[in-house]
Amino acid sequence: MNITRSTFLRTSLAAAAALAAGPVLAQSKKLVFATEGAYPPFNMTRPDGTLDGFELEMLAEIAKRAGFDYEPISQAWDGMIQGLVDGKYDAVIDAVTITEKRLAVVDFSLPYTTGGSTFAVMKEAGIELPESGVSVDLDDAATTDAAITALVAALEGKTVGVQVSTIQSDFLDKYLVPKGITVRSYQNGPDVYQDLMNGRLDLAMAAVTNIAAFLQKNAETAMTTGPNFKGGIMGAGAAIAVQKGNQELADKLSAALKSMSDDGTLETMSQKWFGLNVTPKL
Repeated sequence: MNITRSTFLRTSLAAAAALAAGPVLAQSKKLVFATEGAYPPFNMTRPDGTLDGFELEMLAEIAKRAGFDYEPISQAWDGMIQGLVDGKYDAVIDAVTITEKRLAVVDFSLPYTTGGSTFAVMKEAGIELPESGVSVDLDDAATTDAAITALVAALEGKTVGVQVSTIQSDFLDKYLVPKGITVRSYQNGPDVYQDLMNGRLDLAMAAVTNIAAFLQKNAETAMTTGPNFKGGIMGAGAAIAVQKGNQELADKLSAALKSMSDDGTLETMSQKWFGLNVTPKL
């Protein structure tokens, strides 16, 4: 079965709604949430070492509404999901997209962002990919095939940078690497953008939300180009990952997120950190 945002919401809302109807019981222990601290504006590490960003502010509000104590810790992205599976922490809050592959090993809260993935380039490179700004649903085979064919022709001889173990990396491995497009992988997102700005990469691929943060600081020199890919391998939006079978925690998180969506708090936070509303209506 293909996992889409709509099917995931249908299977998750009933449990969340039941909890949202009444107060959530207090958690008996301090929950540990792993994040990268290097994926702005979702999460970042301030010069004094404190973790900050959209997800950290959101988590503070979730904990307040759900009634639990928590501790955020910084972990490397590569291996973060495995650390959750191994029980090193209770949850992961790091723009983790809901995908079929991940649903096999962890459970998720309701999603808190959506938006798809695209490419970033430096303006001076003069690269303009076809179908810029057009939304391509990867569940639509005919539309996807046409978009990929045009993309491969435009990317011939160019190098695309991407962070490892991401849905964007999976996308490139599935659709572009077999067509001969050169892809260079990095352990973290900031290194991708650094090499893009230094001319070591022709393009970078990332979530629209992450690229938006990059463009806020580099609007005069960088831009997006190419289609906005959604659906299919791109999953059903970003959510908080919990250990497989921990439905109690997943439901508490979902109930808090739904209440934040209902009263506009989630959208307000999105506008603050992204400059636009990237949150779904739950």
